Amino acid sequence: MTIGRTISGQSLSPAEESFNISLRPKSLNECIGQQNVREKLAIAIEAAQHRSEPLEHILFYGPPGLGKTTLAHVVANEMGATIRCSSGPALAKAGDVMGLLSNVNTGDVLFIDEVHRLSTPVEEFIYPAMEDFKVDYTVDSGLHAKTINFPLRRFTLVGATTRAGLLSAPLRSRFGMLYHLEFYSTEELTEILNRSAQLLSLQCQDGTLELIAACSRGTPRVANRLLKRVRDYAQVKGSGVLEAGVVENALKMEQIDRLGLDELDRAFLRALVNVYDGGPAGIEAIAATLGEERDTLEDVVEPYLLQIGFLRRTKRGREVTQQACRHLGMKLRRKRSADSQPNLFERDVP
Repeated sequence: MTIGRTISGQSLSPAEESFNISLRPKSLNECIGQQNVREKLAIAIEAAQHRSEPLEHILFYGPPGLGKTTLAHVVANEMGATIRCSSGPALAKAGDVMGLLSNVNTGDVLFIDEVHRLSTPVEEFIYPAMEDFKVDYTVDSGLHAKTINFPLRRFTLVGATTRAGLLSAPLRSRFGMLYHLEFYSTEELTEILNRSAQLLSLQCQDGTLELIAACSRGTPRVANRLLKRVRDYAQVKGSGVLEAGVVENALKMEQIDRLGLDELDRAFLRALVNVYDGGPAGIEAIAATLGEERDTLEDVVEPYLLQIGFLRRTKRGREVTQQACRHLGMKLRRKRSADSQPNLFERDVP
């Protein structure tokens, strides 16, 4: 169900990625939002340039779609460095990492997405690379095995993760700068959409970009995806100009409401109300009810529902809020106490 979600913050397909890359800012001055992070990065970059040395290792963490990959490319551009990209699942063994590290030049940026998914052997292999810029690589095996010490050029490792809690403490401690990315405000998303519309040569009536921004779940990636969908709809069903009616009809066709909830979000909330009487309910139980993966619900659905106050996480499980029920037009059923439960083993007396 989630593969084709327009408002998912998950990674893009190659075609969508090429669309998104063209909209990505190239420098810190072009970036919108994340003011605190940008200020800290600007100071660190300028200081490193004054000392003519690479930046410290950086970790960006936060929900998907907030600009972690974009900031990694911006850091490389600001430093005038080459960026080499990979991901945690792609680095399965030490040899995979060795291939990357051996081609890194002084000052280059090595970007690893989903860094929390590095295997333990690979993670331990890169510890000395991050600290001492050298690695001990074992060649052959058994009686013929020998360890070769490879010196490396000084580089900057930029890690990105949606689940910082899954990073081991030793790996986390080796990053000199850790930055958490927050959701964007509607005003910031409107600025981002305005910039994207100009790059795409789109004509927009007043207020249309605000409509899209309000449905973008605080996420620039979602905002740009919605802009692309609305653009397509406007070209086929309208005159090509983004008008209020065209935007509303396009969002309605995508089953996205005024708060940015799609059918999976509403199914999640409805399951809590109808099946579990509003909760609390365990995430595994909800995932089984919906036929979805637990990780999908935790990484894609829950962050936004928590942010807007439609969901509560408790020790006993997930609970829906009255605010969510009002939005869905539903009412919570009263839970019966244990004393009021019918005794199934008692026969009715005529």
